[in-house]
Amino acid sequence: MPDNQQSLSIHVIADSSGETAARLARAAQAQFPQTHFSIVRHPRVKDADALLRVFDRITAAHTDDPKLPIVILFTLVKQEMAGMVKRYCDDKQLHCADLMSETLRAIGQTTGSEADEVVMRPVAVEADYFDRISAMEFAVRNDDGIMPTALGECDICLVGASRSGKTPLSLYLGYVGYKTVNVPLVPGIKPPDELFQIDRWRIVGLTIDAERLLQIRSRRVRTLGGYGTKDGGYADLAKIYDELDEVGRIQRQLGCPVIDTTGLALEEAAARVTDIVEERARKAGARLRQVPGSLRLKP
Repeated sequence: MPDNQQSLSIHVIADSSGETAARLARAAQAQFPQTHFSIVRHPRVKDADALLRVFDRITAAHTDDPKLPIVILFTLVKQEMAGMVKRYCDDKQLHCADLMSETLRAIGQTTGSEADEVVMRPVAVEADYFDRISAMEFAVRNDDGIMPTALGECDICLVGASRSGKTPLSLYLGYVGYKTVNVPLVPGIKPPDELFQIDRWRIVGLTIDAERLLQIRSRRVRTLGGYGTKDGGYADLAKIYDELDEVGRIQRQLGCPVIDTTGLALEEAAARVTDIVEERARKAGARLRQVPGSLRLKP
């Protein structure tokens, strides 16, 4: 860890697995790149006695390393136990965040009812759960254009050179709930006829910086024991430039917009793809299938 990097210990207290608070902590961590985070979970804290034991462990950790700042995040449905955490943090002068009580309070005030405060009650299956599972299976079955006949079933089609990011992006879009197929564009090999028969607004091209692609492919070559070296062109920079030019020509023939995935986070790339497809569908008088449970706001 660099000398100038700060450290922070986040203790997660939960009456279930603690995954909700841990995910929020990881999301917040991305906003503080100069801070080194460690997340300590205290899951399945079901009663006051268990909570007191957690306090003892946190106190001991703070005593062992008093210079390490501590933040406490907690998701406890029982208000009595949430109050105990707040009093403990006030006493120890620790910063904390109650991630559950305000949500329960807001819902209760709106509905005029009170939360049951049942610990570890199973969470209902989300409305989009089965749709997402189906979309993920679709993306796996149709990786690298294995079944061209399935192109007619897709919500989104990604096209680009090998190792331009098609597979991880299609799987992520499947996780979101969109049936996504990706088709590799290989110079000298005619794309499947089905690719030219689907709605053009569904197609998004991917490209990547040639030198970055060389790095990715070179690592791939090493894992294959040297197959695909310069003689084959797979990991040769000059031939990669030629390949990207040819792929670009095919993408222009398809009339698809192209996203540069170089240095682009997966989530951001997925958001760009869905935004582009939705806008192109709207202009074509169509509409991208709405994913059940989606929080995306429509104009």
